[in-house]
Amino acid sequence: MIRNISTNKKENGNQADNSRACGLHCLKIKDISVKMGEHVIIDNVNLHIHCGKVTVIIGRNGAGKTTLIKAILGEIDHSGSIEFMDLKDKSVENLKIGYVPQYVNIEKNTPMSVYDLFAGYISNVPIFLRKSKKVYETIRESLRVFDAEHLIDKRASDLSGGELQRVLLAIAITPIPNLLLLDEAVSGIDRKGMDLFYKNIQKLKENYDLAMIVVSHDFEFVRQYADHVILLDKTIKKEGTFEEVRQCEEFKKVFGRGIDEYSL
Repeated sequence: MIRNISTNKKENGNQADNSRACGLHCLKIKDISVKMGEHVIIDNVNLHIHCGKVTVIIGRNGAGKTTLIKAILGEIDHSGSIEFMDLKDKSVENLKIGYVPQYVNIEKNTPMSVYDLFAGYISNVPIFLRKSKKVYETIRESLRVFDAEHLIDKRASDLSGGELQRVLLAIAITPIPNLLLLDEAVSGIDRKGMDLFYKNIQKLKENYDLAMIVVSHDFEFVRQYADHVILLDKTIKKEGTFEEVRQCEEFKKVFGRGIDEYSL
């Protein structure tokens, strides 16, 4: 499922500025912790992210990466706080989040088109009614950002992994969120699709006033596109550039020293 939500109950209805990142908005995640009974899943995670920046979270399986994403989305109970700040006015604003999960299951032979899938998220009009020209054009414009406007009438179940991912990205940024969360969004996508994904991330980074948190195991992507890297194992073990993180002992314990020979 794709989410475009606000973390506040009160909505102002305004769409984020569709312009180059201004650097004047920041996301502050303070002391986020998640417990299940006596078991600590996430322990006092603190992040400070500016718009136009890509923060990548890496870590072993079971380190709490997806749990942290769910906590930010408000899907699970947690302690701590999340604030979206306008640094120019020193004010706290509504936080709108776009989200692309690791897996989206679409039953084979489902007749739903890309238009139907997209319209279900951005329009209050039932999708079984006649197509709205206004909604249709809005969807085409959103898909065009990722060179996917030609997919609008295609059945969603017939999309390739790369095509579906571009559609999900377009949905996640309609309207433009303040924060885009991508949880292993390239799982199952071939090399060509991944290369296009990387280009799309760069396009978002350069042209939209939003911050991105990406969960990834692809170190080539991390090296090229991450502004900040978080090594997570329940809590933040190390953060900094990818080069700084991959030289630390915690990284080598998780991924092995052979990572130095990885094709970077």
